[in-house]
Amino acid sequence: MTATAQQLAEQVTFQSYANCYQREIDPGIFIAQNTPAGSAGVVEWPLPALGGTMRVEVLSRSLCGPQRFGRASIRRNDSLDWQTVEPLNALTALVHETYRQFGPERARTLRSCELELLYRVFDSYHSLVRYLEAHDPAASVDDFISAEQSLVFGHWLHPTPKSRQGMACWQQPAYAPELRGRFQLIYFAARAPLVAHDSAGRHNAPRIVSDMLGRDLAEFRLAEDECAIPMHPLQAQALLLDPAIRGLMDDGALRLLGAAGPTFSATSSVRTVYSADVPYMLKFSLPVRITNSVRLNRRPELDAGVLMARLFQRTRFCDEHPQFKVIHDPAYITLTLPGRPESGFEVIFRDNPFGPGHEKEGVTLAALTAEPMPGQISLMERIIRDLARGSGAGLADISRRWFAAYLDCVLDPLIGLYDTHGVALEAHQQNSLLDVSRGYPRAYYYRDNQGFYLSTRYRHHLDAFIPEAAAIPSLYFDDEDIQDRFAYYLIINQIFSVISRIGHDGLIAETELMGVLRDRLSHFARTMRGSGRDFAHNFLEQPTVAAKGNLMTRLFDIDELEAQDEKAIYTRLPNPLFAHSRAPSKGEDVAVAS
Repeated sequence: MTATAQQLAEQVTFQSYANCYQREIDPGIFIAQNTPAGSAGVVEWPLPALGGTMRVEVLSRSLCGPQRFGRASIRRNDSLDWQTVEPLNALTALVHETYRQFGPERARTLRSCELELLYRVFDSYHSLVRYLEAHDPAASVDDFISAEQSLVFGHWLHPTPKSRQGMACWQQPAYAPELRGRFQLIYFAARAPLVAHDSAGRHNAPRIVSDMLGRDLAEFRLAEDECAIPMHPLQAQALLLDPAIRGLMDDGALRLLGAAGPTFSATSSVRTVYSADVPYMLKFSLPVRITNSVRLNRRPELDAGVLMARLFQRTRFCDEHPQFKVIHDPAYITLTLPGRPESGFEVIFRDNPFGPGHEKEGVTLAALTAEPMPGQISLMERIIRDLARGSGAGLADISRRWFAAYLDCVLDPLIGLYDTHGVALEAHQQNSLLDVSRGYPRAYYYRDNQGFYLSTRYRHHLDAFIPEAAAIPSLYFDDEDIQDRFAYYLIINQIFSVISRIGHDGLIAETELMGVLRDRLSHFARTMRGSGRDFAHNFLEQPTVAAKGNLMTRLFDIDELEAQDEKAIYTRLPNPLFAHSRAPSKGEDVAVAS
């Protein structure tokens, strides 16, 4: 293990936690001062439980995204001297302070949660060291799978971005996307009466599996009443330990066939796998706790994927907005077990628009906005600089044009979909892909069948297109709930990250791009007639906005996918687009020191 990888992993781990702490626990006091070149100032946090104060360099500020932090130091209340501390020691102090805010008695009852959080922080850190050591700085990130596998640092606003609890170190070279492994799927044969499947596409799920296996299918010698079910190797291992599954195998209703078919690679979500030559990606349940949650395919999600594919087929919304595309989850297959809503065999088939000849037409937004490796520039900056060299225009001008083209592909159709049909999407960075194969954004792709919100206000309208939705009441939400989530995923998580990335890269001032966004939302607030109008108006007029509290969710060891309505903890943040003047609040510039 090189010192460079270890030191960088420590700093990145601290930066992720410190950004969460600043956003969700204490914004601190920012002090602009004469500091070494490359630093904007410092932020100070009181540490009453420790009896001191922490000061952290702010290398680059953002009005709407994560800060870029530098060195940390601590001063005890009985001392005048600041002592530099290692990043992980600073992080541990913040974790301790986080729990002590609840008072001594509550902190004692939460001690197991505190230890669990520290475990996952260090698990994430150790994974990060490994990924940094394996990282190839010369590797391309301009096609679909290389961009998916380039997210070495992970989510900058998550305290444990690379925690993979349940995936052993020896399994990671095959199954962790950052290590770029390839593997075959494991197949089972199940008696047809035990198999459930549905499809909104041309072929049903058993046919999709057969086509995927090709000539390997003949070697399995399936009986006439058997269906083949593919499975991620990690999930297959877990299923073989399930007594109910073992019982089916003992009775001959289920057979383990083994590894076969094409090889796949993990995408950024870990549990969705990709092969360029297969027309579908496959999404599995995994016995791994990734960031906050064990990732499971729930039966209503399988039905929702098929249902939403039919909705878009019937409304033809994407035909009317060619820059907007949905990567559908149009089919599924699973094994049914009496008395259990899910068996663990749930497989979702996701359309793969990035096959041969189209690999460079979709890059995850998370890769475009990712922090670059030391000594390198971000993918976003590289694209904008290439466009500037080709046109002779200035970087600020190109950035403004690029951002406007991006909003054309993303903001306009997403709010239009909500306004026209009452459908809002969880359009966060990882669920969002852009076609930037020619530099400027040409098309936006949305993925994820877990991220649909149907407005109860539009229920009668939607019944005309998808009367089947009546059987999945969990798809419908009141606009009040939808708008907070929609605002977080689309604007705070996605669009603000683009603004922040361009700002950190020094290409244009964040305030200029926020002005472009404000103007676009103001236009929608004036011209739309439904929920999209209300959404745009409310976002501009609210002094605070809701944001997902990844740290608060972790503090209480909450698996948000197991919580009621899959609700994570949300916090309120100052809205940088709020149009009205207001006095400076805690966390803004309050002092200038020489």
